[in-house]
Amino acid sequence: MRNGSALRGGRLWPVHLVLAIGAAAMVMPFFWQVLTSLKTFTEATRTPPVWIPSFEWGNFAKVLDETPFLQQLGNTVVMTTGRTLAQLLFCSLAAYAFARLRFPGRDVIFVALLSVLMVPGQLFLIPQYQIIQSLGWLNTLPGLIAPGMFSAFGTFMMRQFFMTLPAEVEEAARLDGANPLRIFWSVMLPLARPGLLALGVLTVLWSWNDLMWPLIVNTDPESMPLSAGLSALQGEHMTDYPVLMAGSLMASAPIIVLFIIMQKQLIQGIAFTGSK
Repeated sequence: MRNGSALRGGRLWPVHLVLAIGAAAMVMPFFWQVLTSLKTFTEATRTPPVWIPSFEWGNFAKVLDETPFLQQLGNTVVMTTGRTLAQLLFCSLAAYAFARLRFPGRDVIFVALLSVLMVPGQLFLIPQYQIIQSLGWLNTLPGLIAPGMFSAFGTFMMRQFFMTLPAEVEEAARLDGANPLRIFWSVMLPLARPGLLALGVLTVLWSWNDLMWPLIVNTDPESMPLSAGLSALQGEHMTDYPVLMAGSLMASAPIIVLFIIMQKQLIQGIAFTGSK
């Protein structure tokens, strides 16, 4: 038994080595961001690079002085929460209809929905901006939230998850007299909790880091989220990189903590979604 374990361990070490190198490559940019946020401007621009910073903690205070950081943090939280809750509701409703209900043109509509995934998102910017402008939602939170309330990817992901659920549970509820909406809300949706958690985490990550749309729809720094507001720290002729990295670190800290807490549920939800 010990020889077998040792043999398997000897075969797996190249895999572990490759994974370790890949993990180091992914962590290195974040590690360099932390180091740069604690440097002076001279240290950040010195060649060769300075690896041990002088721990300039004042860079974090400069972020609060040069940007309305707390206001933009609140805007980001509201925008992310609104988009996430809306996607969980609308995508799960559409996904349940595509996975479980029978209606004319269902497959054609689903294929048309999937085709949206192959269209670059930049093509939707002008019509979305015109709609938001006509509604008078420029420089407002509804203007930030509305375009992200539904996604073809979220619908596809939840549909795949609903298709993995046993049909017997749905049939039993139908025999008890439950209508499709009741079956969805009371039976299928609780069973789809891992998929909802995975979609929720992915939506939070995407919404928190969304940059292009907030830059287009907002010009007032007070109404911007952090992703767009921190761009003000990047100057036209010179950028204070330590302050910029400090602001980026402060903006990414909440989402990193959330991902660490929810990583198990995220992996479980994606695994269940792909098991069909």
